[in-house]
Amino acid sequence: QVQLVESGGGVVQAGGSLRLSCVASGRTFSTVAMAWFRQAPGKEREFVAAINRNGGVTYYADSVKGRFTISRDNAKNTVYLQMNSLKPEDTAIYYCAAKNGIAVKTDYAYDYWGQGTLLTVSS
Repeated sequence: QVQLVESGGGVVQAGGSLRLSCVASGRTFSTVAMAWFRQAPGKEREFVAAINRNGGVTYYADSVKGRFTISRDNAKNTVYLQMNSLKPEDTAIYYCAAKNGIAVKTDYAYDYWGQGTLLTVSS
């Protein structure tokens, strides 16, 4: 089992930056791939970014590529999502997720989920 707790959400103006954090507990963090997903009001959950177990491989949705950076610190059991040049359309609840094996972009492949943290980007 893996327990995930996100933090760092809030309200930011368009063009601003914010960093989300997700702390994991329950098993060795370095054995799981991590990802961020988001769900905007009235929309389906969508992939944002993923990172493999050692941080050497990352994936991004086209909508955030070049603006968001996913990283992890295995010593701190934490995965981060640095978000720059934020846009109103980035407004959503952001979830971190964990899975055994390799990092992928599909939400159904992830076994463990946090409770989410809300990001609101004002125009």
